[in-house]
Amino acid sequence: MPQLGFGVYLVTGDAVAPTLKAAFAAGYRSIDTAAQYTNEKEVGEAVRASGISRGDLFVTTKVFNDSHGYDEALRAFDNSIGRLGLEHLDLYLIHWPVAVKDRYIATWRALERLLADGRTRAIGVSNFQLPHLRRVLDETGTVPAVNQIELHPWLQQEELRAFHAEHGITTVAWAPLARDRGLLDEHVVRELALKHSRTPAQVVLRWHVQLGHGAIPKSGRPERIAANFDVFGFALDDGDMAALATLERGVRTGNHPDTRT
Repeated sequence: MPQLGFGVYLVTGDAVAPTLKAAFAAGYRSIDTAAQYTNEKEVGEAVRASGISRGDLFVTTKVFNDSHGYDEALRAFDNSIGRLGLEHLDLYLIHWPVAVKDRYIATWRALERLLADGRTRAIGVSNFQLPHLRRVLDETGTVPAVNQIELHPWLQQEELRAFHAEHGITTVAWAPLARDRGLLDEHVVRELALKHSRTPAQVVLRWHVQLGHGAIPKSGRPERIAANFDVFGFALDDGDMAALATLERGVRTGNHPDTRT
C-alpha cells in the first residue's frame, strides 16, 4: 500500500474523473473510497480510463454502518465491487465499529471470508478504538491489516498508534490536514513552512510520513493535489517534529467513533 493515498470523500458525479486524473498525474496510485461516498461507480470508471496497470493501483473501499452483519457485509461487498467494476479489491475496511449495534464481529467474520476467497488482498477497519480492536483480536485472532483513523497534529492518537505498532496494524490517517480548519494557520506550522520553503500542508503531510503511517489527503484543485504528493524531497529534523508534537489538542473534526451510529 502506498504511504500516501488519495481520498475521494465528497468528490462525486462529474467531478470524479478530472479529480482522479489530476491525482494520477501527480503520482498517486492509492485511491480510497467507500460505499457511503456514493462515487464507487465513477471511481471505477476513472481507474479504467487512467491507462495505469491494475497491478500498479491500490483500491480501497469500505462497508458502511447499514450493512453490518455477516450476510449483509458479503452483499455490500458484492455491490461495491460491482459498482467499481473490478475483479478484486486491494483493501476492504469496516467503516465504523457502530458498537451500539454490536455487529462488528460478525461483519469482520465476513471480511475474513472475503480474504480467504481471494476477493480482496487485505482487510482492515476504520475508526476502531482500543476496545474494538482488542475484541477483534481476542474473538477472531485475525489482525486487521489497517486501522484508518482521524489523525493530525491536533489529534495525535499516541496510545492507539502504539497499540497498532505492537500488533502489526498499519495506521492510516484520514483528515490528515484536519480538514483545513485552522491547523495550517498554526504559527508552528507556518514557521516550519518558511524554514523549509514548503507549504503548510506539505509540512504536516511530511510529519505523517516521518511518523511512518499512511495518509489520505484530498483536494479538488490540481495544484494542491500535486503539492500534497510532493513531500518526499525534504525532511523535518528532530526539533521540527518536537515542535509539531506540541500542537496536540485532542480536537476532532469528525465524529467520535463511540457516537457514530
